Amino acid sequence: MMEQYHEIKAANLGLLLFYRMGDFYELFFDDAEVASRALGITLTKRGKHLGQDIPMCGVPVERADDYLHRLIALGHRVAVCEQTEDPAAARARKSVVRRDVVRLITPGTLTEDTLLDARANNYLLAIARAKAAGGDRIGLAWIDISTSEFIVTECSGPELAATLARINPNEAIVTDALYSDPEYGPLLRELAAVTPLTRDVFDSATAERRLCDYFAVATMDGLAAMSRLEATAAAACITYVERTQLGKKPPLSPPSRELSGATMAIDPATRANLELTRTLAGERRGSLLDAIDCTVTAAGSRLLAQRLAAPLTDAEAIAHRLDAVAAFVAEPMLRDSLRSTLRAAPDMSRALARLSVGRGGPRDLAALRDGVLAADDALAQLGTLAELPQEIRAAAAALRRPSRDLAQEFSKALAEELPLQKRDGGFVRGNYLPALDEARELRDASRQVVAAMQARYADDTGIKTLKIRHNNVLGYFVEVTAQHGDRLMTAPLNATFIHRQTLAGQVRFTTAELGEIEAKIANAGERALGLELEVFEQLAAMVIAAGDDLRAAAQAFALLDVTLALAKLAADDNYVRPEVDSSLAFAIEGGRHPVVEQALKRDGQPFIANACDLSPAPGQQSGQIWLLTGPNMAGKSTFLRQNALIALLAQIGSFVPASRARIGIVDRLFSRVGAADDLARGRSTFMVEMVETAVILNQASDRALVILDEIGRGTATFDGLSIAWAAIEHLHEANRCRALFATHYHELTALSSKLPRLFNATVRVKEWHGEVVFLHEVMPGSADRSYGIQVAKLAGLPPSVISRAKAVLAKLEANDRGQSVRALADDLPLFALTARAPAEPALPSEAEQLIEAVRGLHPDEMSPREALEALYALQAKLPKR
Repeated sequence: MMEQYHEIKAANLGLLLFYRMGDFYELFFDDAEVASRALGITLTKRGKHLGQDIPMCGVPVERADDYLHRLIALGHRVAVCEQTEDPAAARARKSVVRRDVVRLITPGTLTEDTLLDARANNYLLAIARAKAAGGDRIGLAWIDISTSEFIVTECSGPELAATLARINPNEAIVTDALYSDPEYGPLLRELAAVTPLTRDVFDSATAERRLCDYFAVATMDGLAAMSRLEATAAAACITYVERTQLGKKPPLSPPSRELSGATMAIDPATRANLELTRTLAGERRGSLLDAIDCTVTAAGSRLLAQRLAAPLTDAEAIAHRLDAVAAFVAEPMLRDSLRSTLRAAPDMSRALARLSVGRGGPRDLAALRDGVLAADDALAQLGTLAELPQEIRAAAAALRRPSRDLAQEFSKALAEELPLQKRDGGFVRGNYLPALDEARELRDASRQVVAAMQARYADDTGIKTLKIRHNNVLGYFVEVTAQHGDRLMTAPLNATFIHRQTLAGQVRFTTAELGEIEAKIANAGERALGLELEVFEQLAAMVIAAGDDLRAAAQAFALLDVTLALAKLAADDNYVRPEVDSSLAFAIEGGRHPVVEQALKRDGQPFIANACDLSPAPGQQSGQIWLLTGPNMAGKSTFLRQNALIALLAQIGSFVPASRARIGIVDRLFSRVGAADDLARGRSTFMVEMVETAVILNQASDRALVILDEIGRGTATFDGLSIAWAAIEHLHEANRCRALFATHYHELTALSSKLPRLFNATVRVKEWHGEVVFLHEVMPGSADRSYGIQVAKLAGLPPSVISRAKAVLAKLEANDRGQSVRALADDLPLFALTARAPAEPALPSEAEQLIEAVRGLHPDEMSPREALEALYALQAKLPKR
């Protein structure tokens, strides 16, 4: 057996070999050690090899999908080796059971629901590189074989990181040379799973022939126009798919080409900072996708995630999407009715993919039947709209394509209750096939005979707990508890009952009569199952023949679901339709953060809306830069992010959280918000900040939208101020982009006098009785203080520390530039105040309370009512006589 194992393993190097032995998949040698660590299962041993114990671990066949899911999620690849003959036949000829690999499972080639995330695409990406004088060109092709999507594009070397972040592949295949390349290798190794392959998979000379063979076309004219580099990546994709599917050809859609610049470019740091699909903690909950995802189908959720990852840059295409959303915002009853219909619609794309590669089951057939029937319901409801927007017209046309005869035939053929696997049988409706009805009757009658036999044996032996059971190894057998085993093995019962097996608590027997009945049952059962499998193959063939029409209907359902979901979001959360055009406008009134607003709403709190206008001023050719000052906790980061998210939502074709919005197309979105280090690459927090800032300053164009928060804070004050100063000037003079720049360096506000497109804004706060109140309102002007000590007090720093900090701050603010810090230290002995401070700080005197209260007033900002209330508050502080 181990000789057979080594032979199969040698043909599948680099994969964990699931070697079938009875009811278990066993792993040996290094595979066992890797799997035991990854799965947390016990590592045992079996026999010896070259004088050493053979490590071994195993998982039950019936639970294999759970373990496979965990291995695939960790980036492992698995070869499933099955027994390809009956063990009884092998025993008869005294040889090892024949086994062979029936499936290669890799992270990018999954089709089973149990291994896939229903709400996310599962992409396999191929990356090809061509060196050129003007810089490297990269060809990319990605496939989701569970939905048949196939897309190709080309980008430059510097654009690769942003493109990978957008596609977010589950597995990437590259050449060995690219994987070890010093420039691209580190980037590739950050992906979830990367498989280096030999150059023959990426052979550009044979790429077109391989593509033509796969799609059964004579020339490339039958496919989308592709560059040679894109064709190379596409051919690598299908070659890898054929290898992992062991020659089977999943029915992929012909490659569609994504034009360069058709979508908003968003680099990996920006995607992470804005938490588009995952929070910084890696969770979906709390992300923008989670906040806006009102879809009711898995396919709709996947499409929404795709749109969020790649906002459009074509104003006309965006307008078509907005027209569709607007139509359903205006029709709440129709919207709710259609959503109910879609909620019952199955995931047709993935059911179709499984059936096409021979891994489908009866429930997949039923899913396609139900999908076609749901299409009729959806079409009837869409017919009530006076005028269908262009996108909805196209979806309705796709829903009409599948033949209704297929649904009718499936309704006649399939039973009400369906098993998960076709091998379990029982999925064909009675009276559909007369020969099947006869075989079932014979099989069921035989089982009744077994039940009668069990009752008779229990009476004859006097053992009321005697049972007749069945498993795949022994077949039918008589089972009694251990205390009754001796009785059946002694005369006269041993003449009837033949001992088969002794376990810890049971003893098993057979009889000649039981053997005869078993043969009859097996024959009848095998014939019934054989006939059902024939019916299944006939129905599956009908599905494959109608594959294009079913796939189009599935895509239409997803589009309809996304449109209805965005309409519901707009209606429920008071979103408005944005104006999206090709200008450089960026004017938002009453803008809100979509995620924060929902969180506050759950707590019963309102969100303070704010305006933002980065549009070019009259006579100017470029957008504005807002320099935003104000204390921490005042909401600067929220304001920055919300404007970026509003632009992004507008360009996916969604209504936006604002009272009015006009967005000129943003071609690139950049965000540098928050602090994080990258210790694995030896980068400090400040180094990461500078790398991300460098990307922005080197790549932003006049159509870009840039949000920057606290540039330069990770180094010495004057160094940081200098960097922030120079960055603003570069954004203004070189990038000429629309930007929001938040900072604590109040000195930068002076730049507005020499930079005509720089506008000072601040977040309004108010001091009341020595406390700072955050109003979360953005207004023109600049902050003169950071209120850091007040925020520290809110955070719970010890009172002695707060008191000491106030004293040091007062001294620093009074210090002229000529006095050194050392001299200040002499004036402020270390811990001088702390040492004198009592455990519980004494309350200020009545006079000091009044003085502090008066100092906290801002008469110019107070309304008459607020002034009157302040006066009453001061009067209350007067000492009582």
